[in-house]
Amino acid sequence: MGEGVAFYLLAALILACGVAVVTVRSAVHSVIFLVASFLLVAMLYVLLHAEFLAVIQVLVYAGGIMVLYLFVVMLVNLKRAPEQRVDPRRRDRLGILVGGAVLAELVAIGLYAFMQPLPASPPAETVAGANNIERVGWLLYTDFLVPFEVASVLLLVALIGAIVLAKREL
Repeated sequence: MGEGVAFYLLAALILACGVAVVTVRSAVHSVIFLVASFLLVAMLYVLLHAEFLAVIQVLVYAGGIMVLYLFVVMLVNLKRAPEQRVDPRRRDRLGILVGGAVLAELVAIGLYAFMQPLPASPPAETVAGANNIERVGWLLYTDFLVPFEVASVLLLVALIGAIVLAKREL
């Protein structure tokens, strides 16, 4: 009973922080609400007895990724008005073409995964006697390999975008 109430309370707080990230007007306050939501997700992992994931959530997301976001917020001049001119080097058609290619790849991966039989589960002795870290590693590199790689590509694109935005100011 108590775990259910704690779960729903944490879920409501995570949802409220997520809405605040998008609706608040100050970028710094938005980053603070994002840190709060990351910490609340870590608390949810602790509630689910996944302590390793909770520690990784705090270290990677609330630590590393938020430092990247704060650098972007500090490097981009938010007080400046948006540019009125169009950059002549901008390639709209190329961007649409690359976006369409990525979308087609994601659809193809989804269809391929849907058409394949379910992956073989790991041996019973590997999962039954394994601790939390071994289970996460096994699932991450077997069943969830494609989402793991997609997330890494998205983080790489975000990092390149932050560098491009920062370099424009330098």
